Amino acid sequence: MQSRRSLATVLLSAVAVLLLGACGTQRVGAGAPTEAPHWQRFAPFRVTAARLSEGGRALSVDADVPGKGKTCARELKAVVTSTSERTIWVQVTFSALTGDPHADCTKTATGTAKVRLPSPLGHRELSVDNDTTFTADDADLPDLRLRGDRGCHPAPTGCTPDSYDQAVAALDVPNHTSRGEEHCDGKWLVFDVSSRMGPACAEGEAPGCGASLGDRWFFRAEKSGWVPLARGTKAGCADVHRIEPAFPAALCAGLPALRRSN
Repeated sequence: MQSRRSLATVLLSAVAVLLLGACGTQRVGAGAPTEAPHWQRFAPFRVTAARLSEGGRALSVDADVPGKGKTCARELKAVVTSTSERTIWVQVTFSALTGDPHADCTKTATGTAKVRLPSPLGHRELSVDNDTTFTADDADLPDLRLRGDRGCHPAPTGCTPDSYDQAVAALDVPNHTSRGEEHCDGKWLVFDVSSRMGPACAEGEAPGCGASLGDRWFFRAEKSGWVPLARGTKAGCADVHRIEPAFPAALCAGLPALRRSN
């Protein structure tokens, strides 16, 4: 099966030949060999969504393909290629006419392919074309959830290092931000973060290289993970109690004020 790049090259090259021919600048010499248009199978440009039905046995996959109508892409189909205890692999393909495509084939349209799974997906991952992964976990069924930066199976919200890492990921902070000591009871969480603010140099090489900015973040546990409630630099619970009076004083009462380091 040819690659997505191969398909794009074929379509664009063919359209260019047609346009040049129409202007009278492209000529085919007498007896020059030409390739008759024929249908070939390709992978879609991208897979955008997946849905389940019939108790998790029927799968519908949305994919971007060339153009509109059957002259650009036809026979969009999905096939189960392998299964395991953790994953079901599905391959999506379509047929495209090479050699004489219409100009509209340079545009993109969305098609849907359907396939019946050998068994319900359950808590397994769905891998489509080996580069797009979906899961039913925490999904708004019947739509499956596209795996994101947090991974297909985020760590449960709680007082664990993996869960704290996800809390940092939910913040609008620079890369390489460091996390301080956590104060957590399973429902509420507070910790300090420190972000480098100086020039791009090794700490201590020049004045300002070690400068950093500290913030204190307060969180509440939700189904989706740790949700930021408030930030600040004051001692104790003042910053969070202005926004959420229910935040436990036991977790923040003894916290000192933060200062910027230089």
